[in-house]
Amino acid sequence: MNLNVRFGRRQWAALFGAALAIACGIGLHSFRFGAGLSQLSLDLLLVSRGDIAPHEAVIVYLDEKSYEALHQPLNAPWDRALHAHLIDRLTKAGAKAIVFDIVFSDPNPANPAADQALADAMKASGRVILGADHVPAGLRSYFIPPFDLLLDSAAGIGSVEVMPDRDLIVREHTPEQQLPSLSQAAVDLLKARAPLDPKAKQVSRWMNYYGPPGSVPGVSYYDALELGRVSDDFFRGKAVFVGARILTKFAGERKDEYRNPFSFWVSEDSATGRNAIFIPGVEIQATAYLNLVRGDWLRRFPFGAETFLLALLGASFGIGLVLLRPLPAAGLAFAGLALVMIACWLLLRHALTWFPWLIVAVQMFVALGWSVLFNSIQLYVEKRLYQHTLGLYLSPKLVKKFSRNSALLKPGANKHELTLLFSDIADFTSISEGVDPDALAGMMNEYFQLCIARCIHRTDGTVVKYIGDAIFAFWNAPELQEDHAFRACEAALHFRKVQVRAADGQLLRTRLGIHSGEANVGNFGSAERFDYTALGENVNLASRLEGLNKHLGTECLISGATKAEIGDRLVTRKVGSFQLKGFEKPVEVYELLGWPAEAEASRLWRETFEQALKNFQAGDFELALMGFRQTLALRPDDGPSRHYLARLEEIGGQPVPVDWTGATMMKEK
Repeated sequence: MNLNVRFGRRQWAALFGAALAIACGIGLHSFRFGAGLSQLSLDLLLVSRGDIAPHEAVIVYLDEKSYEALHQPLNAPWDRALHAHLIDRLTKAGAKAIVFDIVFSDPNPANPAADQALADAMKASGRVILGADHVPAGLRSYFIPPFDLLLDSAAGIGSVEVMPDRDLIVREHTPEQQLPSLSQAAVDLLKARAPLDPKAKQVSRWMNYYGPPGSVPGVSYYDALELGRVSDDFFRGKAVFVGARILTKFAGERKDEYRNPFSFWVSEDSATGRNAIFIPGVEIQATAYLNLVRGDWLRRFPFGAETFLLALLGASFGIGLVLLRPLPAAGLAFAGLALVMIACWLLLRHALTWFPWLIVAVQMFVALGWSVLFNSIQLYVEKRLYQHTLGLYLSPKLVKKFSRNSALLKPGANKHELTLLFSDIADFTSISEGVDPDALAGMMNEYFQLCIARCIHRTDGTVVKYIGDAIFAFWNAPELQEDHAFRACEAALHFRKVQVRAADGQLLRTRLGIHSGEANVGNFGSAERFDYTALGENVNLASRLEGLNKHLGTECLISGATKAEIGDRLVTRKVGSFQLKGFEKPVEVYELLGWPAEAEASRLWRETFEQALKNFQAGDFELALMGFRQTLALRPDDGPSRHYLARLEEIGGQPVPVDWTGATMMKEK
């Protein structure tokens, strides 16, 4: 292939990879379906940064302990005289601000004195901020402020609205609309920082959570109410936020509770505290206040700047990775992603700015995927002719093996322990007579495909060749398999499930012979035309065992050598000793019957046959005759029993020969 043409292809591939990664990044960044990745990027950065201990604010919780201890209803406003008492307590303790994340929208006609007591306490304190409820109304919205008596007494009011994302995490500060947020109102009251100009107030500020729920110190309302339960030092010089923390077991639903980024990484050991799953809304307000006071809220780059960075990183990954092979490309990709992650972590830590780095991770995987795909195709194109040639002769597994090791193609062979299998379709000659050639070809294609895929390849066998309607396969080469004999027998049992019908509707029945032994295996062709196969007398023995099925009326016969390899892992029975055509010595032959779970169903007739065979081999023909007949009574279609009855009929009443061994000499294949 011309070098300029190759370089041109790679160039185009690099440009396409860059475009793909850029489009992926910009799409995820610009559209809603990518918001989850951006949000998770922030969450992971916060969690990896670790916890921070803030001290400028504390929380007083209207929790279940306080509900019970102060005898307040769960489904109605609290006695406002208690709030007045709390304000007095916190004011005397030296709290800088008292911020109620509670909306007092209506007076209590049943207890106007409590309303007045609350107003008096607020006015005397001069540092109480109340919440205003935000009510959406179609495209517009409005606020419900505290009722007039309390509004006149408050030092300020702020919106209690928070803006949770779809996963119930509040990640952004509430922007100022008609009213400042509750946290901003507290900052404005204390003049804790220089006032923000109107434009700055509209800039998005992101929540900088200091840790899991409970990171902002808090106490129970009941404990804060009375002197002696909580030290004044706990409140002195701090903004005190007052709000609910109720996971109401009575109502069975969440009350003003949200998740925070740390919620997904802590165990649910308790409903409250640092192991809680949910963070109360009042702690979110306190966290936003702390962000403003400390000036450590989080920022993002402008949209255009983020888009440019994503495009730049996408182009870098898209172009750079295509120029490398898969393994180096993967190493470079993960190294680049690690650098991006470290840079984003440092950016958050030292510049309080976060970047949606998980989008970059997706870009990296897209670019890497394209790189692997392109280079794999290139490699395939370069080796296509080579693999095509291999595929003409070898199984898919051998193609894969040889494509990695061209040395295997060299002429030559080695002695190797194999388990060899020969198959044959019973009565194929009669089945194929008069059948349309196309129909016959379709039937055989279906048969071979099922046998190879569901039987031989399923057990990692190597299909060597097809011989008419027969299949020759072996195990333990080219890759070593300690249980090669068992795999071959397992494949033979799978053959029983192959159901292919001939033109006349009858199912094709496969006969198999399996033998384990040494054979010469390798390429017996040439460097240009190879034939990966096995040769030797053990190959012929396996073929003879397949042919023996026809004489015994069996479907699968295995040699004694294979039986010794598999032991009792499968159900077998010995069918005798046979001197096969072309062999001088008898071979112990067994029939492969089934899986261990099927043993009990055949136990009786197997044991009967086994005893009859022993009697036959011992020369006790009368007892053998009775035993084989009894086996047929138990299993009328038993081929080996019929075979031995026929032999006994040939022997008749003749005496047992002096050299009797019980072996059967086969004169035919």
